[in-house]
Amino acid sequence: MHFRDSKRKVDYVLAYHYRKRTVHPPGGSPGPLHRPASLAIISNGETAKGHPEQPQEEAQGQDTPDPDALAIDMGPLDVLEEAKREQREEFERNLVEAGLEIEKDVENKSQGLSFVRIHAPWNILTREAELLKIKMPTKKTYEIKAEGGIAKKLSEIWRKFTEPLQPKVPQLNTTKMKHLSYPFSREKIYLYNVQDKDAFFDNATRSRIVHEILKRTYSTKAKNSMGINSLIAKNVYETAYPLHDGKYDGEIDEMNERKLLYREWARYGAFYKFQPIDLVRKYFGEKIGMYFAWLGLYTEFLIPSSLVGIIVFLYGCMTIESDVPSKEMCDQHNAFTMCPLCDKTCDYWNLSTACATARASHLFDNPATVFFSIFMALWATMFLENWKRLQMRLSYFWDLTGLEEEEEHPRPEYEIKVLQKKPRPESSKPESEDEDEKDKLTWKDRTPGYLVNFASILFMISLTFSLVFGVIVYRITTAAALSMSTNESTRSNVRVTVTATAVIINLVVILILDEIYGVVAKWLTEMEIPKTEKSFEERLIMKAFLLKFVNSYAPIFYVAFFKGRFVGRPGHYVYVFDGYRMEECAPGGCLMELCIQLSIIMLGKQLIQNNIFEIGVPKLKKLFRKLKDERTEKKENDSTPSKPPQQWELDYVLEPFTGLTPEYMEMIIQFGFVTLFVASFPLAPVFALLNNVIEVRLDAKKFVAELRRPDAVRAKDIGIWFNILSGIGKFSVIINAFVISVTSDFIPRLVYQYAYSNNGTMHGFINHTLSYFNVSHFKAGTQPENSPFEQEVSFCRFKDYREPPWSENQYEFSKQYWAVLSARLAFVIIFQNLVMFLSVLVDWMIPDIPKDISEQIKKEKSVLVDFFLKEEHEKLKLIENFIMREKPKSRNEARGRRNRAASFCQFSRSQRGSFTSFSSQHTDV
Repeated sequence: MHFRDSKRKVDYVLAYHYRKRTVHPPGGSPGPLHRPASLAIISNGETAKGHPEQPQEEAQGQDTPDPDALAIDMGPLDVLEEAKREQREEFERNLVEAGLEIEKDVENKSQGLSFVRIHAPWNILTREAELLKIKMPTKKTYEIKAEGGIAKKLSEIWRKFTEPLQPKVPQLNTTKMKHLSYPFSREKIYLYNVQDKDAFFDNATRSRIVHEILKRTYSTKAKNSMGINSLIAKNVYETAYPLHDGKYDGEIDEMNERKLLYREWARYGAFYKFQPIDLVRKYFGEKIGMYFAWLGLYTEFLIPSSLVGIIVFLYGCMTIESDVPSKEMCDQHNAFTMCPLCDKTCDYWNLSTACATARASHLFDNPATVFFSIFMALWATMFLENWKRLQMRLSYFWDLTGLEEEEEHPRPEYEIKVLQKKPRPESSKPESEDEDEKDKLTWKDRTPGYLVNFASILFMISLTFSLVFGVIVYRITTAAALSMSTNESTRSNVRVTVTATAVIINLVVILILDEIYGVVAKWLTEMEIPKTEKSFEERLIMKAFLLKFVNSYAPIFYVAFFKGRFVGRPGHYVYVFDGYRMEECAPGGCLMELCIQLSIIMLGKQLIQNNIFEIGVPKLKKLFRKLKDERTEKKENDSTPSKPPQQWELDYVLEPFTGLTPEYMEMIIQFGFVTLFVASFPLAPVFALLNNVIEVRLDAKKFVAELRRPDAVRAKDIGIWFNILSGIGKFSVIINAFVISVTSDFIPRLVYQYAYSNNGTMHGFINHTLSYFNVSHFKAGTQPENSPFEQEVSFCRFKDYREPPWSENQYEFSKQYWAVLSARLAFVIIFQNLVMFLSVLVDWMIPDIPKDISEQIKKEKSVLVDFFLKEEHEKLKLIENFIMREKPKSRNEARGRRNRAASFCQFSRSQRGSFTSFSSQHTDV
């Protein structure tokens, strides 16, 4: 990965497609205009090796044919290509003026792909490292204070126990010594251990420095566009990327960091190993290193929550036989005759037929789920607190402490909008900061974009709710249609069929809308015209999260809090579309259906998104790009022998890196599934853990083998994602409080056991929750037709707390209803405040900065001061020694000068007469 001289490294690559204009020789056939085949153009004007006979002018520019011999006919496409070529040449000249060195391949085809390779020499690297305040290791090393006592012994035991799980890579932070780091300074070059100038800055740092120069280089021919991003947006260049360190597979090639990462991190066979986070950070930069560190900690924290979730589930399995309410529901001797589930076609039915549903509901609706909800709320708090501690630890070891916000360059779209607002002459450049202040977009310029954003987001949320309502209508109408079936098995499985198909429809809708909302969120953010990439990314994240959050959780919210709440009662049902009753919850409650809905959507999203969107789609894109390039090459009649592809050609075929937002978004939505409705699905952490074990390796393989190398970006935290995680954690407390109090039967059971039970047990609970209805009070035309029980049934039962038909206030809410409602509201308030208090207590007990790290940071500051004083003292000593050595020499030289001066004076006196006599003799002559 060097220039053709095999000495200078390729630090960055620009790629572009070119198309030659056609020339028409008089009386001849048209042909393309191109250079000789194997000549490369480099920044110092030299030609490539093996062609010393070529003149220098030929290496510096295009071959210029004799205008008398050729007549050039330029079409519209030729004019466009010529303008792009001029912009490229000017941009590359500016890069050379900035100190970079470039090498280009010759455009020897009528059209094709060409690469510009860029190298940053030592003086440019040092200059930019000083400007960017990049911390580099100095000669000074100091000892990291080791833990003592029990903590030291436990860490040693843990290290020995987990030794087989450690990746076989050179660990940077396991040694007891650490290099003192300091922002690079050319004046203090003696502080740094510069043994090899080519290896002092690693490849990620070199590419980052070159990328900074590319971002701030102007192009006057492109309307004063600043940076490579503007030129890529205008299709002057197709792409720009740093190179990978070589091939990641194969045994013949020498070992490099990319191959090491693939073997020890990016293979599915390495799923049991810890992540080599320090090597990931060194290769990809701090921002991507922070993502994988966060993902690794999140996956580790899922292990205890999964174990507790399994215990809660097993508790439900073990206590199912001793659960009194489900026993009463399954007891056929009780013979609870229930009211019909639909008008006319549905008959009266026995509650014991819903025995299976009731027993399954107990697996997730038991007292242990309350404990698990409290545990998961504290788990979320502890996870965030431990992440803050790990974040500080990584910041210390990665030399990110004291990292300042870098001034970002404006985005190309922002520049274009400013130029449209106040156009400048093509040759002008910004002369002063005052002019830059004037050329800004005001709130008046942004107001149309904000209004479109507000209206579009409202429309998208309304669309989501409309689709959820459409699925509700599907459930109602399908249930009514299946209930009229003549097949007995179809009628008996109506609820299962409707629930399963509706959940699958919801899953398909969510997956489709997720992709649409991702595109819409980006489009809406572009309409706002944010000035910098950071503000663009934050606004995009907020919009995408809002839309995808509503899309993913709207069906679940419906089942948890709205289904079965607006049904009405027998004789006074609520109808939609003038004839279809609102759907009711199952006899065992809506919690079981909520569990089914949550599990299918969660697992479906993980499996389908991982297998199709993250694996299949990138492979199809790569195949399509490869076929397109091969088709273009076949059209060219190139007689040159095929050569093995270079690294920049291999990397070009890879998928471009588009940011970490999709990876973070997937995990944040999963974090919501794990925390928000965990009371209804204790096994959610288990499935999340299994998914994340694969997800870590999937993302690792994608970054190492399938994506172009991203630009190394410094970041000391995960940004706005932490605020979203914190918000979800607090919101989950409220949601789980309402799920337990409203959706489950936990509160009604408590109220019955301690307020209405005769012996303090749950015997009689089912009868207590069922109200009576006089079948003679059915509206005309709604009672069951041709029912065999019509003569036997006088009263039917329905699940609600209402007065019996023989009461004065028949069918009104009973005292038990208000008692249960009060208990539910009280539980929400107590649960929410208790869990919030415990979360704040955990937050207070766990410091954000580990004690050893805070001590090391203080120690590093004192060591740095001592190191500077020592170096300055040594410098002064050297100067003093030099002066002392020079003093005797200067005295001797002074004596010698005085002696020489005295002798010269004597010589001049003695010679004065002779000179006079000589002159007089000469005069006489």
